[in-house]
Amino acid sequence: MFEVIFDPYNYPFWIFIILVIAGAIAVISRPFSAYVKFVYPNAKFEAIGNPFITDSELNRIVENKNLVDFKDALNASKDYNLSGDNIFELQQSLNDNLLQTIEMMQKDSSKKMKEFYDMYIEKIDVYLVKNTIKNKLDDRKIDEKIFDQAILIKTKTLLQKIIDTEKENLPEILKTYGFEKEVFDVFSDENIDYLKLDTAIDKHIINKIRQVKVPYKCDKAKELFVNYILDIINIKNILRAKQLGYGEESIKKLLLGVGQEIASWKLKEISEVDSVPQAISRLEGTSYYNALKDAIEEYNKAGSVQIFENALDALLLKLVKNISTQNYASIGPTIRFIVSKEFEIKNLKIIVKGIGEGLPIDIIKPLLITEANI
Repeated sequence: MFEVIFDPYNYPFWIFIILVIAGAIAVISRPFSAYVKFVYPNAKFEAIGNPFITDSELNRIVENKNLVDFKDALNASKDYNLSGDNIFELQQSLNDNLLQTIEMMQKDSSKKMKEFYDMYIEKIDVYLVKNTIKNKLDDRKIDEKIFDQAILIKTKTLLQKIIDTEKENLPEILKTYGFEKEVFDVFSDENIDYLKLDTAIDKHIINKIRQVKVPYKCDKAKELFVNYILDIINIKNILRAKQLGYGEESIKKLLLGVGQEIASWKLKEISEVDSVPQAISRLEGTSYYNALKDAIEEYNKAGSVQIFENALDALLLKLVKNISTQNYASIGPTIRFIVSKEFEIKNLKIIVKGIGEGLPIDIIKPLLITEANI
Protein backbone atom coordinates (compact mmCIF):
# COMPACT_ATOMS: atom_id res chain seq x y z
CA MET A 1 0.00 0.00 0.00
CA PHE A 2 2.76 2.47 0.98
CA GLU A 3 4.66 1.58 -2.17
CA VAL A 4 1.67 2.75 -4.22
CA ILE A 5 1.25 5.97 -2.23
CA PHE A 6 4.92 6.95 -2.49
CA ASP A 7 5.32 5.97 -6.12
CA PRO A 8 5.45 9.24 -8.16
CA TYR A 9 4.10 7.39 -11.19
CA ASN A 10 0.78 6.70 -9.43
CA TYR A 11 -2.14 9.08 -8.74
CA PRO A 12 -2.23 8.40 -4.95
CA PHE A 13 1.26 9.90 -4.63
CA TRP A 14 0.19 13.21 -6.16
CA ILE A 15 -3.06 13.28 -4.20
CA PHE A 16 -0.98 12.81 -1.04
CA ILE A 17 1.40 15.63 -2.06
CA ILE A 18 -1.53 17.98 -2.79
CA LEU A 19 -3.09 17.22 0.60
CA VAL A 20 0.22 17.90 2.40
CA ILE A 21 0.67 21.20 0.56
CA ALA A 22 -2.95 22.22 1.23
CA GLY A 23 -2.52 21.42 4.93
CA ALA A 24 0.70 23.42 5.13
CA ILE A 25 -0.91 26.40 3.41
CA ALA A 26 -3.88 26.23 5.80
CA VAL A 27 -1.59 26.23 8.85
CA ILE A 28 0.59 29.06 7.55
CA SER A 29 -2.28 31.23 6.28
CA ARG A 30 -4.52 30.97 9.36
CA PRO A 31 -2.87 33.83 11.29
CA PHE A 32 -2.87 36.02 8.19
CA SER A 33 -6.55 35.36 7.48
CA ALA A 34 -7.35 36.45 11.05
CA TYR A 35 -5.31 39.66 10.67
CA VAL A 36 -6.92 40.51 7.32
CA LYS A 37 -10.33 40.77 9.01
CA PHE A 38 -8.98 43.55 11.26
CA VAL A 39 -7.34 45.68 8.55
CA TYR A 40 -10.40 47.74 7.58
CA PRO A 41 -12.00 48.22 11.04
CA ASN A 42 -8.66 49.08 12.68
CA ALA A 43 -7.86 51.65 10.01
CA LYS A 44 -11.33 53.15 10.45
CA PHE A 45 -11.06 53.29 14.25
CA GLU A 46 -7.65 54.96 14.00
CA ALA A 47 -9.03 57.52 11.54
CA ILE A 48 -11.98 58.38 13.80
CA GLY A 49 -9.86 58.62 16.94
CA ASN A 50 -10.99 59.73 20.40
CA PRO A 51 -10.40 63.48 20.66
CA PHE A 52 -12.30 63.97 23.91
CA ILE A 53 -9.80 62.13 26.07
CA THR A 54 -7.16 64.75 25.25
CA ASP A 55 -6.59 67.92 27.29
CA SER A 56 -6.69 70.25 24.31
CA GLU A 57 -10.10 69.17 23.00
CA LEU A 58 -11.65 68.88 26.47
CA ASN A 59 -10.39 72.36 27.39
CA ARG A 60 -12.03 73.73 24.26
CA ILE A 61 -15.38 72.07 24.94
CA VAL A 62 -15.52 72.78 28.67
CA GLU A 63 -15.19 76.53 28.05
CA ASN A 64 -18.64 76.76 26.43
CA LYS A 65 -20.90 79.07 28.40
CA ASN A 66 -24.19 77.20 27.95
CA LEU A 67 -25.66 73.94 26.66
CA VAL A 68 -26.58 75.41 23.25
CA ASP A 69 -22.96 76.41 22.65
CA PHE A 70 -21.79 73.00 23.91
CA LYS A 71 -24.10 71.17 21.53
CA ASP A 72 -23.10 73.35 18.57
CA ALA A 73 -19.39 72.89 19.32
CA LEU A 74 -19.71 69.12 19.60
CA ASN A 75 -21.89 68.82 16.49
CA ALA A 76 -19.17 70.60 14.54
CA SER A 77 -17.29 67.33 14.95
CA LYS A 78 -18.13 64.85 12.19
CA ASP A 79 -18.72 62.06 14.73
CA TYR A 80 -21.48 63.73 16.75
CA ASN A 81 -25.03 64.81 16.03
CA LEU A 82 -26.47 65.58 19.45
CA SER A 83 -30.09 66.47 20.10
CA GLY A 84 -31.80 67.83 23.19
CA ASP A 85 -31.99 71.07 25.12
CA ASN A 86 -31.36 70.06 28.73
CA ILE A 87 -28.89 67.98 30.75
CA PHE A 88 -30.89 64.75 30.63
CA GLU A 89 -31.67 64.93 26.91
CA LEU A 90 -28.08 65.71 25.95
CA GLN A 91 -26.69 62.96 28.17
CA GLN A 92 -29.18 60.54 26.63
CA SER A 93 -28.08 61.64 23.17
CA LEU A 94 -24.48 60.94 24.18
CA ASN A 95 -25.54 57.44 25.32
CA ASP A 96 -27.16 56.96 21.91
CA ASN A 97 -23.91 58.02 20.25
CA LEU A 98 -22.01 55.39 22.25
CA LEU A 99 -24.45 52.68 21.20
CA GLN A 100 -24.33 53.79 17.56
CA THR A 101 -20.54 53.70 17.67
CA ILE A 102 -20.45 50.16 19.07
CA GLU A 103 -23.04 49.05 16.50
CA MET A 104 -20.82 50.55 13.79
CA MET A 105 -17.86 48.62 15.21
CA GLN A 106 -19.87 45.39 15.17
CA LYS A 107 -20.96 45.96 11.59
CA ASP A 108 -17.42 46.62 10.36
CA SER A 109 -15.75 43.83 12.33
CA SER A 110 -15.62 40.07 11.95
CA LYS A 111 -18.75 38.22 13.10
CA LYS A 112 -16.50 36.46 15.59
CA MET A 113 -16.21 39.78 17.47
CA LYS A 114 -19.97 40.13 18.09
CA GLU A 115 -19.90 38.42 21.48
CA PHE A 116 -17.07 40.70 22.64
CA TYR A 117 -19.03 43.84 21.72
CA ASP A 118 -22.24 42.57 23.32
CA MET A 119 -20.38 41.76 26.51
CA TYR A 120 -18.68 45.15 26.57
CA ILE A 121 -22.03 46.94 26.38
CA GLU A 122 -23.25 44.77 29.24
CA LYS A 123 -20.20 45.91 31.24
CA ILE A 124 -21.14 49.55 30.61
CA ASP A 125 -24.77 48.93 31.61
CA VAL A 126 -23.97 47.06 34.82
CA TYR A 127 -23.68 50.19 36.99
CA LEU A 128 -27.41 50.79 36.39
CA VAL A 129 -28.15 47.26 37.61
CA LYS A 130 -26.02 47.88 40.73
CA ASN A 131 -27.78 51.15 41.55
CA THR A 132 -31.26 49.74 40.94
CA ILE A 133 -30.60 46.75 43.22
CA LYS A 134 -29.29 49.06 45.97
CA ASN A 135 -32.32 51.36 45.69
CA LYS A 136 -34.63 48.35 45.82
CA LEU A 137 -32.95 46.92 48.90
CA ASP A 138 -33.13 50.33 50.63
CA ASP A 139 -36.79 50.86 49.65
CA ARG A 140 -35.87 54.03 47.79
CA LYS A 141 -37.91 55.32 44.88
CA ILE A 142 -36.34 54.36 41.55
CA ASP A 143 -36.38 57.06 38.88
CA GLU A 144 -37.85 55.55 35.70
CA LYS A 145 -35.45 57.68 33.64
CA ILE A 146 -33.00 54.89 34.41
CA PHE A 147 -34.53 52.92 31.50
CA ASP A 148 -33.46 55.63 29.08
CA GLN A 149 -29.88 55.35 30.33
CA ALA A 150 -29.63 51.61 29.66
CA ILE A 151 -28.11 50.63 26.32
CA LEU A 152 -29.21 47.00 25.97
CA ILE A 153 -32.83 45.86 25.75
CA LYS A 154 -31.74 43.00 28.01
CA THR A 155 -30.69 45.52 30.67
CA LYS A 156 -33.95 47.47 30.41
CA THR A 157 -35.92 44.24 30.91
CA LEU A 158 -33.82 43.26 33.94
CA LEU A 159 -34.23 46.72 35.48
CA GLN A 160 -38.01 46.51 35.04
CA LYS A 161 -38.11 43.09 36.72
CA ILE A 162 -36.01 44.33 39.64
CA ILE A 163 -38.38 47.27 40.11
CA ASP A 164 -41.54 45.15 39.85
CA THR A 165 -40.50 42.29 42.13
CA GLU A 166 -40.44 42.03 45.90
CA LYS A 167 -37.04 42.20 47.58
CA GLU A 168 -37.14 38.54 48.62
CA ASN A 169 -37.53 37.56 44.94
CA LEU A 170 -34.40 39.40 43.77
CA PRO A 171 -32.14 36.30 43.97
CA GLU A 172 -34.43 34.36 41.63
CA ILE A 173 -34.57 37.25 39.15
CA LEU A 174 -30.78 37.64 39.12
CA LYS A 175 -30.25 33.89 38.86
CA THR A 176 -32.46 33.87 35.75
CA TYR A 177 -30.12 36.46 34.21
CA GLY A 178 -27.02 34.38 34.91
CA PHE A 179 -25.76 36.02 38.09
CA GLU A 180 -23.88 33.70 40.44
CA LYS A 181 -24.90 32.80 43.99
CA GLU A 182 -22.09 35.01 45.29
CA VAL A 183 -24.04 38.09 44.16
CA PHE A 184 -27.31 37.45 45.94
CA ASP A 185 -25.69 35.86 48.99
CA VAL A 186 -24.85 39.45 49.96
CA PHE A 187 -28.60 40.08 50.43
CA SER A 188 -28.72 37.67 53.38
CA ASP A 189 -26.35 39.79 55.49
CA GLU A 190 -28.08 41.65 58.29
CA ASN A 191 -26.38 44.87 57.23
CA ILE A 192 -25.85 44.73 53.48
CA ASP A 193 -22.33 45.74 52.46
CA TYR A 194 -22.77 47.55 49.15
CA LEU A 195 -19.06 47.56 48.42
CA LYS A 196 -19.17 43.77 48.71
CA LEU A 197 -22.20 43.72 46.39
CA ASP A 198 -20.36 45.86 43.84
CA THR A 199 -17.42 43.47 44.02
CA ALA A 200 -19.58 40.38 43.44
CA ILE A 201 -21.23 41.98 40.38
CA ASP A 202 -17.87 43.19 39.04
CA LYS A 203 -16.49 39.65 39.37
CA HIS A 204 -19.52 38.33 37.48
CA ILE A 205 -18.91 40.75 34.59
CA ILE A 206 -15.15 40.21 34.50
CA ASN A 207 -15.62 36.44 34.35
CA LYS A 208 -18.07 36.82 31.46
CA ILE A 209 -15.62 39.00 29.51
CA ARG A 210 -12.86 36.47 30.20
CA GLN A 211 -15.04 33.69 28.75
CA VAL A 212 -15.92 35.60 25.57
CA LYS A 213 -14.62 33.96 22.41
CA VAL A 214 -12.52 36.18 20.15
CA PRO A 215 -10.84 35.49 16.78
CA TYR A 216 -7.63 33.48 16.42
CA LYS A 217 -4.51 35.08 17.94
CA CYS A 218 -6.59 37.63 19.92
CA ASP A 219 -6.88 35.79 23.23
CA LYS A 220 -3.58 37.06 24.62
CA ALA A 221 -4.49 40.73 24.10
CA LYS A 222 -7.98 40.23 25.52
CA GLU A 223 -6.55 38.42 28.55
CA LEU A 224 -4.07 41.25 29.14
CA PHE A 225 -6.92 43.77 28.99
CA VAL A 226 -9.04 41.77 31.45
CA ASN A 227 -6.11 41.34 33.83
CA TYR A 228 -5.40 45.08 33.88
CA ILE A 229 -9.06 45.73 34.70
CA LEU A 230 -8.83 43.16 37.50
CA ASP A 231 -5.78 44.87 38.99
CA ILE A 232 -7.39 48.30 38.80
CA ILE A 233 -10.69 47.19 40.37
CA ASN A 234 -8.77 45.41 43.14
CA ILE A 235 -6.77 48.57 43.88
CA LYS A 236 -9.89 50.74 43.84
CA ASN A 237 -11.67 48.37 46.22
CA ILE A 238 -8.73 48.28 48.62
CA LEU A 239 -8.37 52.07 48.66
CA ARG A 240 -12.12 52.61 49.18
CA ALA A 241 -12.14 50.04 51.96
CA LYS A 242 -9.12 51.62 53.67
CA GLN A 243 -10.83 55.01 53.47
CA LEU A 244 -13.94 53.51 55.11
CA GLY A 245 -11.93 51.77 57.84
CA TYR A 246 -12.52 48.15 56.75
CA GLY A 247 -10.46 45.47 58.48
CA GLU A 248 -8.05 43.10 56.74
CA GLU A 249 -10.48 40.17 56.49
CA SER A 250 -13.28 42.36 55.13
CA ILE A 251 -10.94 43.78 52.49
CA LYS A 252 -9.89 40.32 51.32
CA LYS A 253 -13.55 39.58 50.51
CA LEU A 254 -13.54 42.54 48.11
CA LEU A 255 -10.78 41.19 45.89
CA LEU A 256 -11.64 39.76 42.47
CA GLY A 257 -8.61 37.53 42.07
CA VAL A 258 -5.11 37.84 40.61
CA GLY A 259 -4.73 40.20 37.65
CA GLN A 260 -1.72 41.19 35.55
CA GLU A 261 0.90 42.65 37.89
CA ILE A 262 -0.28 42.16 41.47
CA ALA A 263 0.30 38.65 42.80
CA SER A 264 -1.83 37.13 45.55
CA TRP A 265 0.88 37.72 48.18
CA LYS A 266 1.05 41.38 47.18
CA LEU A 267 -2.74 41.75 47.47
CA LYS A 268 -2.50 40.24 50.96
CA GLU A 269 0.31 42.62 51.90
CA ILE A 270 -1.63 45.68 50.68
CA SER A 271 -4.73 44.53 52.56
CA GLU A 272 -2.81 44.41 55.84
CA VAL A 273 -1.53 48.01 55.93
CA ASP A 274 -3.27 50.69 57.99
CA SER A 275 -3.77 53.61 55.61
CA VAL A 276 -4.39 54.61 52.01
CA PRO A 277 -0.87 56.09 51.48
CA GLN A 278 0.69 52.92 52.91
CA ALA A 279 -1.35 50.80 50.50
CA ILE A 280 -0.08 52.90 47.61
CA SER A 281 3.54 52.59 48.77
CA ARG A 282 3.20 48.79 48.58
CA LEU A 283 2.46 49.11 44.84
CA GLU A 284 5.95 50.36 44.06
CA GLY A 285 7.37 48.41 41.14
CA THR A 286 4.03 48.10 39.36
CA SER A 287 2.57 50.18 36.51
CA TYR A 288 0.09 51.70 38.97
CA TYR A 289 2.50 53.19 41.49
CA ASN A 290 3.60 56.41 39.77
CA ALA A 291 0.06 57.45 38.82
CA LEU A 292 -1.14 56.98 42.39
CA LYS A 293 1.97 58.48 44.02
CA ASP A 294 1.58 61.64 41.95
CA ALA A 295 -2.03 61.97 43.19
CA ILE A 296 -1.23 61.68 46.93
CA GLU A 297 -0.78 65.42 47.45
CA GLU A 298 -4.18 66.16 45.90
CA TYR A 299 -5.70 63.32 47.97
CA ASN A 300 -4.31 64.86 51.16
CA LYS A 301 -6.09 68.12 50.29
CA ALA A 302 -9.41 66.62 49.19
CA GLY A 303 -9.50 63.56 51.45
CA SER A 304 -11.28 61.51 48.77
CA VAL A 305 -10.07 58.31 47.10
CA GLN A 306 -11.95 59.45 43.99
CA ILE A 307 -8.69 61.25 43.17
CA PHE A 308 -6.95 57.88 42.94
CA GLU A 309 -9.80 56.27 41.02
CA ASN A 310 -9.55 58.99 38.37
CA ALA A 311 -5.78 58.46 38.20
CA LEU A 312 -6.29 54.72 37.67
CA ASP A 313 -8.88 55.34 34.95
CA ALA A 314 -6.43 57.66 33.17
CA LEU A 315 -3.76 54.98 33.48
CA LEU A 316 -6.13 52.38 31.99
CA LEU A 317 -6.33 54.53 28.85
CA LYS A 318 -2.54 54.46 28.69
CA LEU A 319 -2.43 50.69 29.22
CA VAL A 320 -4.95 49.98 26.45
CA LYS A 321 -2.91 52.24 24.17
CA ASN A 322 0.05 49.95 24.87
CA ILE A 323 -2.10 46.88 24.16
CA SER A 324 -3.10 48.48 20.86
CA THR A 325 0.53 49.11 19.90
CA GLN A 326 1.58 45.56 20.81
CA ASN A 327 -1.37 44.00 18.96
CA TYR A 328 -1.78 46.48 16.13
CA ALA A 329 -2.61 43.86 13.49
CA SER A 330 -5.41 42.25 15.49
CA ILE A 331 -7.72 43.19 18.36
CA GLY A 332 -5.49 45.89 19.93
CA PRO A 333 -6.92 48.98 18.18
CA THR A 334 -10.45 47.66 18.77
CA ILE A 335 -9.89 47.45 22.53
CA ARG A 336 -8.29 50.89 22.63
CA PHE A 337 -11.03 52.55 20.58
CA ILE A 338 -13.98 51.10 22.53
CA VAL A 339 -12.45 51.82 25.95
CA SER A 340 -11.46 55.34 24.91
CA LYS A 341 -14.93 55.95 23.45
CA GLU A 342 -16.52 54.91 26.76
CA PHE A 343 -14.38 57.43 28.66
CA GLU A 344 -14.92 60.06 25.98
CA ILE A 345 -18.69 59.81 26.49
CA LYS A 346 -18.27 59.91 30.28
CA ASN A 347 -16.20 63.10 29.96
CA LEU A 348 -18.77 64.77 27.74
CA LYS A 349 -21.62 63.81 30.08
CA ILE A 350 -19.69 65.34 33.00
CA ILE A 351 -19.20 68.55 30.99
CA VAL A 352 -22.91 68.65 30.08
CA LYS A 353 -23.88 68.35 33.73
CA GLY A 354 -21.30 70.90 34.81
CA ILE A 355 -22.29 73.50 32.22
CA GLY A 356 -26.00 72.84 32.78
CA GLU A 357 -25.64 73.37 36.52
CA GLY A 358 -23.42 76.43 36.11
CA LEU A 359 -20.35 74.92 37.74
CA PRO A 360 -17.00 76.72 37.38
CA ILE A 361 -14.50 75.23 34.94
CA ASP A 362 -12.02 74.52 37.74
CA ILE A 363 -14.62 72.23 39.35
CA ILE A 364 -15.42 70.36 36.12
CA LYS A 365 -11.90 69.80 34.75
CA PRO A 366 -10.50 67.65 37.62
CA LEU A 367 -13.39 65.20 37.05
CA LEU A 368 -12.40 64.51 33.44
CA ILE A 369 -10.32 61.48 32.48
CA THR A 370 -7.44 61.98 30.07
CA GLU A 371 -4.76 59.53 29.02
CA ALA A 372 -1.94 59.36 31.59
CA ASN A 373 1.44 60.59 30.37
CA ILE A 374 3.47 57.88 32.08
